[in-house]
Amino acid sequence: MTTFFAVLYYAAFAVLVVGVGLKIAQYARVPAPLKIPTTPAPLTRSGAAFRVGREVALFESLFKANKPLWIFAMVFHLGLALVLIRHLRYFQDPVWLPVTLLQPFGIYGGMAMIAGLAALLVRRIIVARIAYISGPSDYAMLVLLLAIGASGMMMKMVAHTDIIAVKAFFTGLMVFELRPLPADPILGLHLLLVAVLMLVFPFSKLLHAPGIFFSPTRNQADDPRERRHLAPWAADLERERT
Repeated sequence: MTTFFAVLYYAAFAVLVVGVGLKIAQYARVPAPLKIPTTPAPLTRSGAAFRVGREVALFESLFKANKPLWIFAMVFHLGLALVLIRHLRYFQDPVWLPVTLLQPFGIYGGMAMIAGLAALLVRRIIVARIAYISGPSDYAMLVLLLAIGASGMMMKMVAHTDIIAVKAFFTGLMVFELRPLPADPILGLHLLLVAVLMLVFPFSKLLHAPGIFFSPTRNQADDPRERRHLAPWAADLERERT
């Protein structure tokens, strides 16, 4: 079990980092030939950057468009953020003080994450217009995330595992040293599901996480009268003509 998960996590981490890195490089290379910020938009580049920050942190456009969906999304993402920060303890020695202080609240983050995901899944099933445009991958991602959250909560509330050994396993992986992993079936399921998520992340719609930073409708300033907008390839053509 230890060897299997060590090889699996090395492979999953490599796929995640390389895959997301290649996608980000692709996003950065795609030209934006038109000035298309969603109005009303900031008039300066710093304002556009602040707008992207609000979108990432507060889901501003979603709040304006659909408040019930905004609530579900915020509950899920805030719960997920708390869970991820809490899990940093498995990779740190000594553990950072902020991570230590957040440990008692991790269970509430797990509950919020599951509640938000369940609401998003139910919405996708019962709202006809959303169900119509939903594909198998949309449901698969929600079910996968729900299964990860549920298996993690089971280890917390139903069948406890040896978290000291789990931490030793992951800190060992960081220095390329194999340390025994507890032979716990729920832990094995949880780790397997997380590895699957890491493997499919670069090829799924979850790439909206880094993609939001490259959205021209959000990251462009509304200054077409003050500054002529030219995509790099258009600028090259113009230089050739002159």
